[in-house]
Order: sequence, then C-alpha cells, then structure tokens
Amino acid sequence: EVESDILRRVRTLLRELDGHHPACQCDRGMLRWTLHKKIDQNPSNSSVVVRILVKELERAERGDFRHYIIPLLHTLMYTLIKAPCISDELCDRVYDFCKKLLTLPKPFCTIGLDYATRLKMERTAPGTLYQRMVISEQSLKSDPYPYQEKIFIFADPELLSEAICNALVTDTEAAQASQSPRVCMCYVISHAMQAALGEGCDLSGLKGRLQDMPTSEVERWFRQVVVAVESVGGEGTTDRGQHTARLQEIHRALLSSSPAGNAPLQGLQDTPLPNPNISFHLWTEDDQLWKELVLFIRPLSQSCELDCLSQDLDNFEIQDIISDCDCCEQTRFSVLSTDSGIERDLPTAAEEPSGPCSADTEHSRLHRKGGIKKKPSPLESMALLQAGCHSPGGKPLVKLQRRSGIPPDAAAPLQRLHTARIVLLGDDRILGRLAQAYHSLRKRETRRVFLTPRLNLQFYYIPVVAGQPNTLAVEDHAATGHEELCEVAGYLGRADPWYESNINTLCHVIPKLATMPPSPSKHLVTDLFITDVIAYYVRMGIQPVCFQVYAVKIFFNDPAQEPAEDVFLTELCTQGQDSISHRELSVTKKKTTLDGPGIDLTVAYKKVVVSNREREVDMSLRSTGLVMKAIPSEEAEDLVCLNVTITEIVRINHLSGRSFSAVANRLKTQNIKIRSTEQRPFTVQLDKDSRRTYRNVISLEVSPCPEPSYCLQKTRTMKFNLHQTEDVGLVKYMPKSLLLPINTFAGVMQ
Repeated sequence: EVESDILRRVRTLLRELDGHHPACQCDRGMLRWTLHKKIDQNPSNSSVVVRILVKELERAERGDFRHYIIPLLHTLMYTLIKAPCISDELCDRVYDFCKKLLTLPKPFCTIGLDYATRLKMERTAPGTLYQRMVISEQSLKSDPYPYQEKIFIFADPELLSEAICNALVTDTEAAQASQSPRVCMCYVISHAMQAALGEGCDLSGLKGRLQDMPTSEVERWFRQVVVAVESVGGEGTTDRGQHTARLQEIHRALLSSSPAGNAPLQGLQDTPLPNPNISFHLWTEDDQLWKELVLFIRPLSQSCELDCLSQDLDNFEIQDIISDCDCCEQTRFSVLSTDSGIERDLPTAAEEPSGPCSADTEHSRLHRKGGIKKKPSPLESMALLQAGCHSPGGKPLVKLQRRSGIPPDAAAPLQRLHTARIVLLGDDRILGRLAQAYHSLRKRETRRVFLTPRLNLQFYYIPVVAGQPNTLAVEDHAATGHEELCEVAGYLGRADPWYESNINTLCHVIPKLATMPPSPSKHLVTDLFITDVIAYYVRMGIQPVCFQVYAVKIFFNDPAQEPAEDVFLTELCTQGQDSISHRELSVTKKKTTLDGPGIDLTVAYKKVVVSNREREVDMSLRSTGLVMKAIPSEEAEDLVCLNVTITEIVRINHLSGRSFSAVANRLKTQNIKIRSTEQRPFTVQLDKDSRRTYRNVISLEVSPCPEPSYCLQKTRTMKFNLHQTEDVGLVKYMPKSLLLPINTFAGVMQ
C-alpha cells in the first residue's frame, strides 16, 4: 500500500512536467515537497522511494523521456542525502545510472558526472554528503572540512508589500530558532552512526547520551566522527570495512557509560536535515550586497577593514583605470633616502627601534623598510580576476551559456572556503538592480582583489508578484503586466521544466501564504513550505544560466551635463518626452501636423545573423518610441542579442488627405546608436523600473557590457604592444563581456 501510494505521487509529478497540472491549482509546486515530507514522517520509506525513482529513471532512459531524467535524479539524490540508511545494492544502481548519463549531451553528462562523484564517495563512507552539507551550511568548526555557506535573501521593499516582507522575515527567523551548533553537531553524529551501522545503531540511546553531555564533550565526539568520515570519504578509498569498524568503535565508546538496558532496537529513525543558515535583507542601499559579502568573510570584529575598503573604493570608476592606467602604473612618491645601499652601513640591531620586526636579528638586518610596496604582477592579479568571471571562455558567445560548478582556479593562492548563495525575490526589476550591483562588484574587484579568491558567489532567483503592490509597483504595473514583469522567470521555466514546476509556481503562492490568517496550524505549514523550497532550490540548483549584461551610455540635450553610464539586464524603453519649452511648442505642433507624431531618429546598428558576420546598417525614421529586449521570447530563439522593436510612423498620402500609421520595425543587434536629429528630448527607462528613468535624452549608445578585468588587462597589454590590434597573451583567454549567472536545476535543456 505504501509503495503504490509513493508510485502514484511520482507519476503525478511526472505528469505535471508534461503540462498536465493537478486539478487543484493549490497543489502546483507542492508535489515534490509532499513526497519528501512523507519520507521525513516515516524514514523507512526512503528505500522504497529510492527504488521507485531508480525504476522510473531506467524507464525514462529506455523510453527516451529525457525531460524526466533530471527532475527524477534531483529528487532521488535529495532523498539519498536525507535518508538514514540506504542499501549498497540501491547505491550501486544509482551510481551505474549516473555513469550512463556521461554518454548524453549537456546538461545530462554534467549532472551525471557530479552525482556519480558524490555517490562514489557516499558508497565508501555513508553519511558523507549529509555531514558535509550540515557542516558547511551551519558553519560548524571542522578542520577536515573547513567550508562555510550562507544564504542571503534580498527583497526590494518598494516592489513587495509589507505583509510579504514581514512574513519572510518571520519565516527565516523561525527556521533558525530551534537550531544551535550543539543540536546540529548531535545530528551529524547520529546520522553518521546510523548511515554506517544501519539498524545495528542504538539511536535512542545515542540521542539520550548526547543530550546529557556537556557541550565540550559533544564537540569532542563530533570532531572524532568528522575525522573518521572524512579520512575515508576524502581520500576516495574503497575500504568500507575500516570506516564501519571505526564508527562502531566510537558508537561503543559513546554508549559505554550509559546504563545498560534490554530495550530492543527501534530500527531506522529520522535524523532531521537542519535548515540552512538564512539571513533576510531589505535592499535599501546600492552597495549593500558588497558590504554583506565582506562581512560574511570578515566578521564584525574586523569591520574596520570594511570601512577602509569602502572609503577606498566608493569613488572608483573603471573608466578612470582604463584612461589613466599609464600614469597610475608610473606613480611614485619621492622620499629622501640616507641608505648608501651597502650592507655594512645598515644599523645594528641595537640601534633599530623595538617592534615585531626586530625580534629576529638576522631578519632585521636584511629587511629594508620604507621602500616601494611591490604590486602583484598583472599575471597574478588577472588569474584571480579570471577565476571570478562567470563565463566559459574568451571567445565570442553565440548562445546563452550554462555551466556546472567549475573548481577554483589553480593559480589562486587562496582557497575559496566561503560560498554565498544570493536569493533574489521579486520580478525583473530586482534583477536589474542585481546586474548593477554585480557590475559594481566586478569593478571593485578589478581595482583591488578581495572577494574573488576567497568567495564562491552563486545567484538564485524566485519570482514573486505582490498581491497588494505599493505605489511604485502600481505605477509600473499600469503599463506592464505580470508576465511582462517576470520575463526572466518565464525564460528559465521554458529552459528548465523542473524550475518551472518548483520555483515559478511560487510567484503567487508566497503572497497568498503571507496573507493567511494567523492560525497556528497554517502558520506551521507556511514556515515549512517556504523555507524548505528555498533550501531545496539552493542545495540542488547548481547549473547556471548566464545572461548578457548590456551597457548604455546616455547623452543629454544640455551640453554642460555629463553623459550617464548604466547597465541593464532585461529591457530598455524610450518614449517621447511631453514636457518641452513653450518656445518649441508651436514649432512642434506644426511639425506634428506635417510629419505626424513622434521624433525623427537616426539609428546605426550592427545586424546580428546566425553566421556571426557583422553588417552595419544606418537608417533614419520617425518614431514614437522603441523597446530593446534582451530576454528571448521563445525557447528556440537563443541568440545572445537585443530584440529591438521601433514604433515607426509612416505617412500615407491619399485623395482625402494625409494620414499616419504606426508600423513595428523589428531588428536584432548587439550594438546600436540612436540619436534625435531635431534635438527633441526623449525619456529612457531601464529594466522596467520607474526609478531608473532618464529624462532630456537626445542620444544613447548600447553595447554588451565589457568585463572590467578584461578591459584592464587589455589596456596593460596594449602598453607594450602599441600596434597590436588582436588579443594576445592572457587577454585572449579572458571573457570579454559581463555575464550574470542565475542558477537553476538543469541549466538550458537541449
């Protein structure tokens, strides 16, 4: 009966992937969650679920239902991590299936290789995946596995209602309330024992013994268990018996001082997987993301470094580096030197001031102070910057690229022990802010490498459309519908069906749960569902989809006003400006009567074709506005380019007089220049956000946003190769344009 119920749930989940949604719309997005909750309620069901999922995976491979494979595999691996104990026979079947995926194209081979590597380690040392996940997510101190992770949820208070923000704050705080480092260490010990010893583990006695221990004793046993598991799993050896014997020894030692009893073993019991470390932030400052990342690496006790970095880099612009690179490299300060350069003229140790450097006499004799601080070589600094660039290579990209987790660059001297998982809640407008913040962060890292060698940065996106939007949201909703505001989520859902099933369904679910009446039972379900779905997404979503960030340079009709530079991710929109001077009003009315509404524009762009051959096109037309969209509207349309729609006004002469009609002129490009020939201003809005509106614009230039580290390194290379036009050396292998990676479960399904 249990097996048939689980099989029915799995088949229902697969039917939803085919577009057959459940009759009750409230069940959408909850099928996977309810399946895993059933395992939590009865841990003995985990082997049944794994066996059914393996059969369905094998059936999907035989029947060529490839769109089932990745959702089933993610569900299976999440079950394996949470399961108290899985038989070797089932682990071997899953491992063999993952190896078969290596013959399939991406993303199947990428995910198959990743999971096969994990399973090989799990077969040797059962419980390794659970242990590593808890240690990193809870930042438990562990020398054998010193990695730390943290989830940062960012929401724009001007885009989401106050009720939604308050509900999310309450949920994240409630998820952390019952968790402490001591509790999590007890979970790791209990799960490792049960995973290795199976039903031979006295879990009830073990939990009682750990509960009575002081925290220092729990930490001591925790360190022993971690060392025992990592010494086998980390080396990748096949000595499973040695691992079991070691944990059996720790198990006996733990229970040796407990009172002996004849109580029978209760079989497999559930060891909860703690919620990850989640912090919720209302995005109110432009550099808030960078500050939170620095504080994650450098705690508050070292916050003075944050202030120094912030003051040093606040006024930094990448254009200053590029234009003034020559003078910056040659800047030196004149200091009067009394050093003859002869070693015997150096002062003796007694004459030198006392301090940390004078402890070692020989070291102090050969150590000169007051000299020029040696800068890292361009090769070293660029190696660090290249490791942080989210692009597979420096060649021109034709399609939206997706990649799995690439290990840290070997040239980086520091190991990336920290992982920051940034979860964005909202619509396309908050992604526009993310593109701005990411571009600013890359510029900071180009000037002074700090986060790149220490931090692994991952981005996630959960679309949320406010049920009761505030004033700003009302203004933007007036001209833009819900689907228009979630174009990125729509594209990710078309590219990855599992993202559509689990994440896009939260678009309206989160506002509904946030406005539920305060009932104790409902409040509990709300906490579990929202937190669990976010945790599942960040744990299993490791395949990024990279979106091109575009740079725009805006010129104003006032010559004294400096041009503005900005970036956008999804859309640029222009419209004619209504507010013009009274002097021009009469001229404008006459012009409108003769030529129709709109503004005369000149458009120069490079046409994008599949063959990747550039073709420059110039044209003049009269238009009332245009829209540049960077997100493809169809799944098959995967070229990295701007889809520009210009509303052209065409004059029609006939016997009854003159009339005008609006025609949509569509083109594809990556580089475009637009100018008002009659100096009439227009407005420019970026990423559908009314806060990012520029007025009195007469010209603009749009192109792919360059990667700041590429610009700097190319400038340095050109200093020594003045007549070299093509990229040489390290620049040849660096990404030229800035890509924003957003993680999904499968990347782009081919």
